[in-house]
Amino acid sequence: MTRVAAIDCGTNSIRLLVADVDPATGTLTDLDRRMTIVRLGQDVDRTGRLAPEALERTFAACRAYAAVIEEHGARHLRFVATSASRDAENREEFVRGVRRILGVDPEVITGDQEAEFSFVGATGGLTGRSDLPGPYLVVDIGGGSTEFVVGEDRVRAARSVDVGCVRMTERHLVHGGTVADPPTPAQVAAIRADVEAALDLAERSVPLREARTLVGLAGSVTTVAGIALDLPEYDSTAIHHARVPYARVREITERLLTATHAERAAIPVLHPGRVDVIGPGALVLLAIMERVGADEVVVSEHDILDGIAWSLA
Repeated sequence: MTRVAAIDCGTNSIRLLVADVDPATGTLTDLDRRMTIVRLGQDVDRTGRLAPEALERTFAACRAYAAVIEEHGARHLRFVATSASRDAENREEFVRGVRRILGVDPEVITGDQEAEFSFVGATGGLTGRSDLPGPYLVVDIGGGSTEFVVGEDRVRAARSVDVGCVRMTERHLVHGGTVADPPTPAQVAAIRADVEAALDLAERSVPLREARTLVGLAGSVTTVAGIALDLPEYDSTAIHHARVPYARVREITERLLTATHAERAAIPVLHPGRVDVIGPGALVLLAIMERVGADEVVVSEHDILDGIAWSLA
């Protein structure tokens, strides 16, 4: 048994998992799993740089996570940074800050590496289930990018594309520092056009339509699942492996894209940090389901974090 800590720093959130991993039995036992919205990718699509205030929010979360890791006595730590820090000109400033606080360098991984970690984490509890047959299409809808992975017991093909809930919001819905409330049909159409172009790109290398089970990861997907389940608050146990029908995803997406900020903020399961970006995130999921003809999406709370933890075992 090895006690490990895994950190996934994305465009919208930074997340920590401290777990005991036993390769002999193939078990991963959570000790602490938490998420903080830091919006590291604030304005990166427009400026190409990490904003000073976004870096400070992220470093504050790192300091809090350092205390948790020390409390649990994790022997190994791996810090993986994804889309926003891949794109930023000043990523070395980010690297130095993380090293100073946590004592390790953040690994700014490629989209393909991100996809592989996500696949390993997401499918660990699905293999062998007759009601959820492979091959699997795992989609990880992040803030800045979306990863597509097809495989069964191992990854067969993977691709990362630059569409995510934060990137689409900032590109199409923010004008003069204000987010459209609600988006216009033309703005929604512009997001959809970007997503369709990204799906075309993904299909060049990943056989999206060959999968028999669609597995959705990350905050946009889990939030849609929480709304579909009509949860009074976020409940990861109820959401994990929930199966959300296509018709319900379409209904929720239309609701989110026509609601005002206040109406979205009143949804009990919706984290305050996702209020402005959940509509585009749901639209990415809907477009994927329509492209591959999926009747439902299986939602997983196990994702890139679990894959990172397994890589330390």
